[in-house]
Amino acid sequence: MSRISGRLPQGATVLLGPGDDAAMVRAPDGRVVVSTDLLLEGRHFRRDWSSGYDVGRKAAAQNLADVAAMGAVPTSIVVGLGMPADLPVEWLDALADGFRDECAIVGASVVGGDIARGDLVVIGVTALGDLGGRAPVTRSGARPGQVVAVAGRLGYAAAGLALLESGWPPSAPESGREALWEAVAAHRRPCPPYSSGPEAAELGASAMLDVSDGLLQDLGHIAAASGVRVELDPAAFVVGEPVAAVAERLGADPLDWVLSGGEDHALAAVFPAGVALPPPWRIVGDVVAGQGVHVRGREIGHAGWDHFA
Repeated sequence: MSRISGRLPQGATVLLGPGDDAAMVRAPDGRVVVSTDLLLEGRHFRRDWSSGYDVGRKAAAQNLADVAAMGAVPTSIVVGLGMPADLPVEWLDALADGFRDECAIVGASVVGGDIARGDLVVIGVTALGDLGGRAPVTRSGARPGQVVAVAGRLGYAAAGLALLESGWPPSAPESGREALWEAVAAHRRPCPPYSSGPEAAELGASAMLDVSDGLLQDLGHIAAASGVRVELDPAAFVVGEPVAAVAERLGADPLDWVLSGGEDHALAAVFPAGVALPPPWRIVGDVVAGQGVHVRGREIGHAGWDHFA
């Protein structure tokens, strides 16, 4: 652990960092937002597709995004790591660097963790955050008459995964592949709009979550928790160039990835009608009476990621 902790600088919120049985972190608000996730080798990442640095960035990002989705500012993470005895030290160093650099984006610190031997790489991350006096934004506050908005990329990670699963990259050189590589990069390292979470809380968001399992599936959680129906306008969504490029190559419908693809960790929130939303927020639908999620003029097939499929 000393090799890893030496790569992890500590921020101003840390009162006691790695080296003891537990860390100690400031909680200025008096309340602490907590989220935890697991990443399993072969299920959430492959070492032949992603470097240790990629995996560290991704593991930190998906937890930091959960904290931001509550309207909080991430302050720290702790990491549990299971790994084979023959895992290259360089891969482990890169993993720690990935944690460090993703946390640095939001001013958070890696304050501790644990390591155990296992057959595969298993990563558990717990993230902590501070609300700064704001009320937490939960999934249960959506009401009819409000609007649904998203911030961040949608469909990029799913397109990148589909491209890798198709056998890309090819052995022979190709021109004009920048957009394809961008999709693959999005699968390896998501780019959550962290600051948009606390911003949404300040703007009066009544419900919010991060899009980890696909927009349709995740908005379904808001619809169920709030007892409402979400109506989405497919024309309101922006299909990014990388998503469109992969769809053209694979003969797919890019909107399927935008609506159902996970792991971009965009934010989806519900706001009162008439609120002026700054970029990157964009309105994509409405909240009405009823239940479930509906896309106007479109049949919903695959709605998102199933953890037990």
